[in-house]
Amino acid sequence: MRARKDTRSEDLLYTLAVRYDRWRREHSRGGEQDKRRTRALVFGAGEAAGTLLHGMVFDPDSPFEPVGILDDDPAKRRERVAGIRVIGTRHDLGKAVGDTGAEALIFAVANAEAELVREMRERAVAAGVDLLVVPEASEVLDHELGARDIRDVQVTDLLGRHRIEVDERAIDDLVRGKRVLITGAGGVIGSELCRQIHRFEPAELMMFDHDEAALQAVQLSVDPRAELHDPSVLLGDVRDTDRVREIFRTRNPEVVFHAAALKHQPLLERHPSEAVKTNVLGTLALLEAAGEAERFVTVSADKAADPVSVLGYTQRITERLTAWANRDQPGVFLSVRFGNVLGSRGSVLTKFRAQIADGGPITVTHPEVRRFLMTTQEAVSLLLQAAAIGGGGEAMVLHLGEPVLIDQLARELVRLSGQLVDVVYTGLRPGEKLGEVLFGPGEIDERPYHRLISHVAVPALNPSAVRDLAAAGDTEVLVRRLGELCAAVPPLKVRPAA
Repeated sequence: MRARKDTRSEDLLYTLAVRYDRWRREHSRGGEQDKRRTRALVFGAGEAAGTLLHGMVFDPDSPFEPVGILDDDPAKRRERVAGIRVIGTRHDLGKAVGDTGAEALIFAVANAEAELVREMRERAVAAGVDLLVVPEASEVLDHELGARDIRDVQVTDLLGRHRIEVDERAIDDLVRGKRVLITGAGGVIGSELCRQIHRFEPAELMMFDHDEAALQAVQLSVDPRAELHDPSVLLGDVRDTDRVREIFRTRNPEVVFHAAALKHQPLLERHPSEAVKTNVLGTLALLEAAGEAERFVTVSADKAADPVSVLGYTQRITERLTAWANRDQPGVFLSVRFGNVLGSRGSVLTKFRAQIADGGPITVTHPEVRRFLMTTQEAVSLLLQAAAIGGGGEAMVLHLGEPVLIDQLARELVRLSGQLVDVVYTGLRPGEKLGEVLFGPGEIDERPYHRLISHVAVPALNPSAVRDLAAAGDTEVLVRRLGELCAAVPPLKVRPAA
């Protein structure tokens, strides 16, 4: 009896929705609004799909008209979500397209495995419809997720989608009402840090970079009405010790995110002294000037774990210098280590897209090269969480699934482009590994507070060991000294503190 009542209620809701939709069409600017709506099937009948479908049905500005739902759960067959009926499973896509006249398939399964996204793309192509996806919540920070956020499938969807759970209260406690300084603010990580931290209303958000154009771009992305004379914009270089000291003396930042670094591995192999000046001595200048800071976060990367390259050496040294500052200064000083960020300047994704646009070929160093890959939003969301829960002297190691085969990334990009582009192999470059690791010798994967964040103790390095590095004129001598400073030391017991 109860089931019959529920069915009648759903049918009534559906009838009301249809009548409302008809009324809206009749009263929308001479039918022009309706002409722009794309008839769409939705794959997934979960909670995310419910919110999405409600917006499609009742939002007069929605660009989509839902015509049916597909879901693999047999218990949901013939159910309605927001008045829209479940009409089959993924295997019924072709028939559903023919029956409904759908032009698009919207993928609305949260935290889906990459294999499922790839399979649904292939099914959509076979059925003659476009595949669109509902973005993860981490991609949309300034409003509630809705129909207008639906986008084309991207390579990150095909490689794996991750639901990032963060404790926003902890991040709020870290930055709200505080004076926050971000170095490298014009870079991909720095600019995303600015955008995400701005949501938590710091007392002051100071954006420090040597690239004036990049500074203006990030400033406008945070506040489109801002002017360049706004005091939040700080032009300068971390190599300039006097400028760094002036900023800390006059602006007195309470929380520091140090994201300024040189990161192009092949270039740094050729010019290791430049890596030292920015990555090592620039970091040291900030650490020594930050005596009154409550919390200082050095942005590191997986190449710091068991390093073999100039980039990895300098990142490991900055982790150890940060651990030294934690012993020497009253605040909490820690590092955050994560994998490659897709879409950053000089990243493999940027290179592959440029090669495809040029007609190819795509160059991959080795068919078995694997890397840990994150989107910018994923990396920064976890970075902020790690900064909030990390203990002094630690490296916080971020995790997002298994490393990705770069050859697969290249081939997925080619498929998305719809072009015929060859993939060729060029051989590993100096200082490059087949696969990166997240932990060095003796480091233990301990995750006491968050399932995607490990706490690793870092041995401190006295700054006296690095002050004369820039004076080493011979490249081979300099690289050897960098390697010696990263030599294995007895592992430390980690004592995380939230």
